[in-house]
Amino acid sequence: MRSEQTPFRGGPLDGRVLPVLVDATGRPPAHYRVPVPGPDGGTRTVHHYRRQPGPPGRLGLPRGWVYTHEPEGTADSGIKWRFRRRR
Repeated sequence: MRSEQTPFRGGPLDGRVLPVLVDATGRPPAHYRVPVPGPDGGTRTVHHYRRQPGPPGRLGLPRGWVYTHEPEGTADSGIKWRFRRRR
């Protein structure tokens, strides 16, 4: 699989640029979760990042993607069903 160097803003990864796997269209995942172990092996904290368009280029179009930190996190509902159940 291909990866792309993606910058992170806010949270524990602020200012870092990490390789993130991209899909066939060249887009990284919409959400990125970073588990951070607690001190002395305690409970771990999961930091959530959301994909945002990167800075504008020459034509005003975004160049690449940037992950921004979400302090409140996101609700992980698992599988998302797009179709209704038939009765």
